[in-house]
Formats: sequence, structure tokens, C-alpha cells
Amino acid sequence: MTAMPDASRSEAATALVAALVAALGDKAVLTGAERPARNDADWSTLGPQAPLAVLRPTTTEAVAAAMRICAAHGVPVVPQGGLTGLCGGARPLAGSVALSLERMTGIEAIDPASASMTVRAGTPLQVVQEAADAAGFLIPLDLGARGSCAIGGNASTNAGGNRVIRYGMTREMILGLEVVLADGSVITGLNRMIKNNAGYDLKHLFIGSEGTLGIITRLVLRLFPKPACTVAALCALPDYASVVGLLAASRRGLGPMLSAFEVMWPDYWETVGAMPGVRVPLPQGHAAYCLIEAQGTDETFDAPRFEAWLEAQAEAGLLADAVLSRSVADVKAFWGVRDACSEFPQVLGPHESFDIGLPVAAMDDYVRACKAALAERLPGAFALFYGHIGDGNLHIVAGLKGARPQPKDVIQEVIYGLVREFGGTISAEHGIGLTKKPWLGHVRSEAEIALMRRLKAALDPDGMLNPGKVV
Repeated sequence: MTAMPDASRSEAATALVAALVAALGDKAVLTGAERPARNDADWSTLGPQAPLAVLRPTTTEAVAAAMRICAAHGVPVVPQGGLTGLCGGARPLAGSVALSLERMTGIEAIDPASASMTVRAGTPLQVVQEAADAAGFLIPLDLGARGSCAIGGNASTNAGGNRVIRYGMTREMILGLEVVLADGSVITGLNRMIKNNAGYDLKHLFIGSEGTLGIITRLVLRLFPKPACTVAALCALPDYASVVGLLAASRRGLGPMLSAFEVMWPDYWETVGAMPGVRVPLPQGHAAYCLIEAQGTDETFDAPRFEAWLEAQAEAGLLADAVLSRSVADVKAFWGVRDACSEFPQVLGPHESFDIGLPVAAMDDYVRACKAALAERLPGAFALFYGHIGDGNLHIVAGLKGARPQPKDVIQEVIYGLVREFGGTISAEHGIGLTKKPWLGHVRSEAEIALMRRLKAALDPDGMLNPGKVV
């Protein structure tokens, strides 16, 4: 194939921008010095890539028009939300257009009767949470990037977060979607009913597809009753067998009250304990640390019930030490220890972050094998382990201090190679994007990947939407 001459390429780009400006307006099409540098990358370590233009539409119709124009010019489109992804899914590709939903924000409607909320895709998760709270409801999806991530991006990656053990992934919180397809056609399925079996449930094609099959523009979210009380405990445990036992006891003894079960390994605890502004209420030296949260409907009954349950676990020998929350401030402080991982770039320097899934019983064996393998392949490497163990999700922060660039390939080989050995998944809640694409075959069969490609070809035959991502 003969490459397009630079002059012809420049003329084609100029014609594309002119068509986009005519359809969307000059404020929605940013090029040159007006193009924000923030749209050149997400939170992955892939580095920036400048797109031809950054589009900032304000309506679904404008998104559709942009897709039609880009398709006519043969220019791919990379959808962007809050740019908080870790896998490169929102990073532009050379010669592409970045379509940011940052101006498509706002709560359109809250329906108390159906317990649903209709929201625009660019709305930050925290804004959605606060609107639900003000209406007397709960949006249970919660993650550390809540102030920056967009609800549409949460849906496109099927985000998990802190309370999956009780409420499930983002998929479980979505009743309906509006989506713009690669050819600019609009699928409006803003269903507000829990029961709706009228044909294929098309929303599930787009949830978790990372913008490769369509661009989510509006969502109908399922609202949940707001808890009357939230209690938590930080626990130190003598060994991992006690962690597994405590998880089983939590499910059995707390039932639907159990809303989070987080585990932090000793290296994590020691690192966080040395960070300024973070107070760890339990001493170092234990095998594992758990954060258990329960949400109840009656504070006078549920808070004492949680305390009695915790005392019973101590008497059973599962706990080496524990602290119980006595206020909402205590609960927030406990979560502050767990959420301190957001400051790791400032504390640890360059490193690689991983989001994997494993059978719960095998996690500690995996951690030991991973630390040993990293030490053998990369003497002096560090690795911290923590995560949402109640739903089988383990996070890893690993790197070689002082190395620039980081030995990413070696670290990935160790971590993902062991994931395959232990029967886990390379992505529990962050998606595949670009960085995990080479490893997809570790956890998906050839037939599964072939089917993904068939779906992509059916909905986006010309590869206009987020090309090169996932498959």
C-alpha cells in the first residue's frame, strides 16, 4: 500500500476538521494549541499520543454527527471519559480523533417510583453518588477515582470497586443505555424496568466493551436504598487461612449487611504506614490486614450486631487484633488507609499497576510465588499486594526502584504467567485496553477471542471505534 503524501494527509485532516466544525461548532473541535494535553493519555504508563483533534460534543446528536463525519473520512475515533483507566483504553492512536464526553454531564431525571436515575455519560461518578444521596438513595459503585472518573467510562469498562461483594459490578446497576454506533446510528434503550425480556438485552454488548462497539451517551442507573448506618472494622490476622475463615464467617454471620471485604498484605501495610497523613491503627508484623464494612437498615440493631459478630470472631481465634469504628469519621479513616494507594506514584516512584482476579483460596500462594519469581528475575524489585478479596480481585503494584524505564515486559511476564498457572484472570475490573491485549490469550480461549472479533466486525466493520484495543 502506498503511503499518503504529507501534503495530501494535511489536506485530508484540514477537510475533516472543517466538516466537524461545521457540524459541531468551533468550541467543540479543538486542534493545535487549543487541544488540551490531558486528552493525549490516560493513567496508563504508555505515554502521550496527540490526536488530530479533540472533540467535545454536548449532545448525543453531535456524537452521532461526529461519528458519521469521521467514518466518511476514514478517521478512527477514540472515546474518552475521565481518563482514569490504567490499560490505555482511552489513549489516542496516531491519526485518530479523541471524542471526549466531558461536556455531556448532568442528571436528567430521578424516578423514585422505579428507583432509577437517568444520567449523561460524562458525569463524574461522585456527582452521581451525591445526586442519589440527596434523593434518599444509594449508587453503590465506588472507587478511588470517584471524583475524576466518568459514569460512562465506568460502564464501558464494567468497573468494580469497593462493594462488588454486595452489589455486583457496574453491569448490575445499569437498566438501560443510549449508544452511538460506529456508523453514527443511535440505539436508544433507556429502559427503567428491572424485568424486560423483550428480545436481546443489547446493553450488555456495550457494558465492558471499552468503547470498541459503541459510545455510551446516556445511562439509566438502578438506585438502591440508602443504608441507615455504616460500620467497619480493621483487623489483623495471624495467617491467610484466617483470612479465608473470616470471609466465610462474614458472609455467614453478616449476610446482606456485608458490603466490603478488603485485604492488605504486610508490605502494603508497612508502605502506607510510612506515608505522611495516613494513620494506621494497627501495628506492623501481622500476616494480613482486613477492612470489613457492613451497611445496615437500623443503627440501634445493626451496629451492636456487627460488634457482637466481631467479638465472636476474636473469641474463635481468627483475629490477632482489631479496631472497631465508633463514628462515620472512623469509617472514612479506615477507608483512607485502603485508598492511600492512590498516592503510590508520589511515594514509590515509577512502577507498574496490575488488576487481576484469582480464586480466593489461592491468593496467598500466588502472592508468595509472585514475590519469589520477581526477586529471581529482578533482584531488588518491590511488590505490594492488596484488593477486594471478597470478590476475588487482587491488585499489585510492582517495580524496580530507580529504573527508568521500568522493566515492564519482565514484570508482566511474571505476573500474568502466574495468573495463567493459578487459573485466574488478567483483568478483574479495569479492562484490557492496549496494555493487556497481548496477554488476553492467557485467560480466553481461541474460540472466545474469535467470537469477540466477530462481534467487533459486525458492529464496526471498518474499525472506526477505538481500533486496536481489546482484540
